[in-house]
Amino acid sequence: MNALRTLVATWLVALALPASATNYTLWVNGRTGGGIVGNYDSFGYWGPASTPAGINKKSANWDGRGSIASQSPRLRDALDCFCTGGNWCYVAAHSAGDLLVGYTLANYGGTVRANKNAVANASGVCGNAGGTQTGWNIKWVRVAAGSAGGSELADIGSWTTSEPLVQDLRTSTARAMYNHNATRGIWFHMYAGARGTLYSGILPGQDDEVEAYHSAGGVAGSAGRALCNPGDWFCDDLTLGTAQNQGGSSKWAFHSVAFRDDGEDHRHYTGGNWGGIVSVLRAAVVDSAR
Repeated sequence: MNALRTLVATWLVALALPASATNYTLWVNGRTGGGIVGNYDSFGYWGPASTPAGINKKSANWDGRGSIASQSPRLRDALDCFCTGGNWCYVAAHSAGDLLVGYTLANYGGTVRANKNAVANASGVCGNAGGTQTGWNIKWVRVAAGSAGGSELADIGSWTTSEPLVQDLRTSTARAMYNHNATRGIWFHMYAGARGTLYSGILPGQDDEVEAYHSAGGVAGSAGRALCNPGDWFCDDLTLGTAQNQGGSSKWAFHSVAFRDDGEDHRHYTGGNWGGIVSVLRAAVVDSAR
């Protein structure tokens, strides 16, 4: 009888305790998409789903073609699912995923969110867990080849100009789309690649063949500028960390350059196998998203 009472007492205490917190790693794709929207285990954009990519990794898929405003609800569903209540998130983004994350935090990071249970339906919407909170529980954002500053490839129509996302990726449009300093106090750690190609000569300074350093490095201002690796005589240096760049340009608030591709080794694209500059980002996420 005493054993039964002890068991019942233990059970009642367990019921009174809140559910244990869980950490998740959300991967936010860039242009063209590739993963199944609503399926957080679909990593078609990145590479094999079996590849280590942070604790409890989830792919926050969006279509990679629609406008940032129209696709923000997809990201908000993922953030609500895994980054509310007792749960916390690490966020990793590539290319246009940077613009989507920044836009969503600036415009919705101060809104009231329902706490969710991290169990998603086919549309990627999770059930309510009870209670509400303001914004999301995000430890940090890490970005490879960030496009929050836009790309000159969009400016000249190198991509399909009827695509809504391409319109958003124009440098003047991307930089004016939202307050890039309004990160809700969440740090953006930037990873900038520099293995460009001949056709990327239209991109100012160093680039990964799609994004120039001014965007990949989170550099503030109304337009892009030429920034390079140390030792390049033709443009100012992109500095590491939060320091002002050579020539006086600054990064947006809560933006820090974690990696600058001094060896010019890393391209923009993943190659379907977590490649390019994403390989550097993934290694950093594996080390710190636990």
